[in-house]
Amino acid sequence: MTSGNLAFAEAMRQINPDVVAAYPITPSTEIPMKFAEYVADGVVDTEYVAVESEHSAITACVGASVAGGRVMTASSANGVALMHEIFPIAASFRAPIVFGLVNRCLGAPVNIHCDHSDSMPERDSGWVQIYCEDAQEVYDTVLLAVRLAEHDDVLTPVFVCQDGFITSHCYEPVEFLPDDVVKEFVGERKSRYPLLDVDNPVSYGSFTMSEHYFEIKRTQIEGMNNVPRVYGGVMSELSGLTGREYPAVDCYRTDDADYVIVIMSSAAGVVKDVTDELRRGGVKAGCLRVRMFRPFPSEELKSALAGKKGVAILDRSASIGGTAPLAAEAKSALYSLRDHPPISEYIFGLGGRDFFPDDARRVFSDLASGENEGKVNYIGLLEDE
Repeated sequence: MTSGNLAFAEAMRQINPDVVAAYPITPSTEIPMKFAEYVADGVVDTEYVAVESEHSAITACVGASVAGGRVMTASSANGVALMHEIFPIAASFRAPIVFGLVNRCLGAPVNIHCDHSDSMPERDSGWVQIYCEDAQEVYDTVLLAVRLAEHDDVLTPVFVCQDGFITSHCYEPVEFLPDDVVKEFVGERKSRYPLLDVDNPVSYGSFTMSEHYFEIKRTQIEGMNNVPRVYGGVMSELSGLTGREYPAVDCYRTDDADYVIVIMSSAAGVVKDVTDELRRGGVKAGCLRVRMFRPFPSEELKSALAGKKGVAILDRSASIGGTAPLAAEAKSALYSLRDHPPISEYIFGLGGRDFFPDDARRVFSDLASGENEGKVNYIGLLEDE
C-alpha cells in the first residue's frame, strides 16, 4: 500500500539517477523528501542538490543532463511556473530529464489542490507529457519514461503527471518490480554528446542566428514524432515484465459505444464506473482517457471516436479567452473526419473541486439529448445548482 508520490520515489530509488536537484513544493514535496532520505541513508549514490528555488533546480538538472548524467526531479504549480524559462532550453538541448509533475492549480487565489493549469501551459515547451490515472501507473510510467527520454531517436525530456492529493497522497495497492529487474530494464545512460567529454568537446547554449535556429527546432520536432514508435516498443517490453499495458489512449468500452466521455488522469475512474452502470441499463456508454498528451495521439482519437452519436470532452483546466487544451487538441484531431461526431465541451474540477458519479451521469444524459452540443459547459459550478 503506497501513494503516487511514494511510488514515484521508490521508482527513483531503484533507478538510482546520477543527479537529483529539487526545491520541494506541495503536493510534490514527498517525492524529493523521500528520495533525500534514501540519499542520506546511503541507499542510493545519487548527487542530491538542494537549491534556493525551483528555477535553480531545473537549471541544475539541465546542466547535469548535458554533462551526461541521468537526471530526475519533481515539482508542482507555482514551482513549475517558475521553471518555465528553462523548460524549452532543456528540450532544445535534448536533455532527457524525467520530471514528476504533481498537478496543482496556479493561483491566485492560493489553492494547493488539483487541476491541470500548471502542466498545460508547458504543452508547447517541447516535453513529452504523460498523465497517470493511479499510483501503479505512476510507478510503471517512471520506469518507462527513463527509457523513452534517453532513446537516441527521442532524446526529449518527459513529464510524468499525476493528480495532486488525489493520486499523489491517496494510498492504494502497488506492485513493485525487484531492484535487479528495474536495473536491467532501465540500463545505463549512454550520452551521445556529454559536455564533460574533454576529448570530444561540444558547446551548449551558444547564440544562434536565423540561418540555423529553424533547423534545430525541426530536429526537436522529429524527436517528438519518434515518440509513439519508441514508446510502443518500450511499453511492450515493460508489459512483458509486469503484465500491464499503457497505450497512449486508454479506450474503455468505446468500440460499440454511442456516447463517449474524453477525459484525463484520475477522474477517468469515475467515468469508467458510470460507464459500467449505464451499460447495465442498456446505454452504450464509453470512456476514452488520453494518457499521452504530448505528442497528442490524433490518429488514435480519430479511430476511436469516428461515427459516435455524441462525444463530451472534459478539461481540468481552462484556457481563458480560448478553447480548453484537451478540447482544442481533440477537436483539431477530429476535424478531418467525414463522420465527425457531435462534440460538447466541459470544464470541471478547477481548484480541486470534486468530480462525482452524478456529474458523469449528467454528461452522458446531455450527450443523449444533444442539449449542450457546441457549447462550453461547467460541471459542479455553484451557480448552476
